[in-house]
Amino acid sequence: MSTTREGAGPGALPRTQAITLLLALLAAAVALVLPTAGQAHAISRASQTMYTPPSNAPSPGSLYPRALRLQNSGSSNGTLLATFEQYSSGTPVFPIYRSTDNGNSWTQISSITDTHNGFGMRYQPFLYELPTAVGNFPAGTILAAGNSIPSDLSSTELDLYASTDHGASWSYVSTIATGGKADPTNGQTPVWEPFLMVSGSKLIVYYSDQRDPNYGQKIVHQVSTDGLTWGSVVDDVTTSTYDDRPGMPVIAKLPNGNYVMTYEFWGAPEGGFAVYYKISSNPEAFGSATGIPLKATDGTQPKSSPYITWLPTGGANGTLVVSANSSDDLFLNTQNGAANTWTRIASTVPGGYSRGLLPLADGHSLLVLSGGHLTSTGLNPVSYGTIDLGGGISDGATYTMSNANSI
Repeated sequence: MSTTREGAGPGALPRTQAITLLLALLAAAVALVLPTAGQAHAISRASQTMYTPPSNAPSPGSLYPRALRLQNSGSSNGTLLATFEQYSSGTPVFPIYRSTDNGNSWTQISSITDTHNGFGMRYQPFLYELPTAVGNFPAGTILAAGNSIPSDLSSTELDLYASTDHGASWSYVSTIATGGKADPTNGQTPVWEPFLMVSGSKLIVYYSDQRDPNYGQKIVHQVSTDGLTWGSVVDDVTTSTYDDRPGMPVIAKLPNGNYVMTYEFWGAPEGGFAVYYKISSNPEAFGSATGIPLKATDGTQPKSSPYITWLPTGGANGTLVVSANSSDDLFLNTQNGAANTWTRIASTVPGGYSRGLLPLADGHSLLVLSGGHLTSTGLNPVSYGTIDLGGGISDGATYTMSNANSI
């Protein structure tokens, strides 16, 4: 966690006729910069609003959006689902919105309610579609993880829910981890910010953990082979300084087989909640990887609540994209995450605390979602828009797009 939460409250078509030499040369020049064949119809949309909180909602109204694109669900493939923190004077839920027009418009189809504790699904939702069977859950099952927290914020619990009807209904599956008061002060013992992915036949959940008395906060993971029972806690990011607070892990897979984990790092030499990342060939071995500060070529050092994804555009390595709370801009890397090769581009969507990023099916259009910044005065809508990153599609497009938002 980067900020206290208590105050927030519970192409052009070919001509058939002959063309002039000048036009032919122009067309050839354009072809060099447009996406490759088979990857047409890129999307660029200005920011729109998915949800506006009612005037009587507690601040900040909404926050922390997440989305996925169905890829293992038969005739429903291509459908987009989204959720976010929805602040309410009653028992909070994670609303589920659906888009069947590639993210142009959205309709609410369900809500994830806390049927296990009755506290409410309050913070940090994450949506994930199983790319392969795990236990008795077939490929295409939608999983949702989030933090069940009572109105007095006296405890935290990362719970897992599942949908077998493409998000229309949800059932409690298991409790991943339990912790103490929802208070990011060092010495308190909450658990935060789950992120799900599958490796082989194993389901992995990464999260921020304040329960270890040796660390103010650390990043850990647990593994399950059935979604019902969870293995021991494994450290992924720790430091030798108790007051340090690495947190908010998100993982993307590269076409070379490596995995990249971004996280915020309170206590970093760069100051603030500097965005760091680790690269590992094994998603269960981030603990032995070295943290790298994310710094753009113009000197910008993003800070707080990063999110990372990968798209198969921009060259043979594709493009890593990172969002951070400190900037409306996005940070790109086409060199498999190599240090000192990050560049900065503008986003059509306002900045926010832990924005969501979702690659679309064309391979170079990126859906960006924002629930605004964490505030105790005012109400944030959930906004979304699409950026065309352009460029050629990498040779690994078929393989990697099947994994781009399934890990």
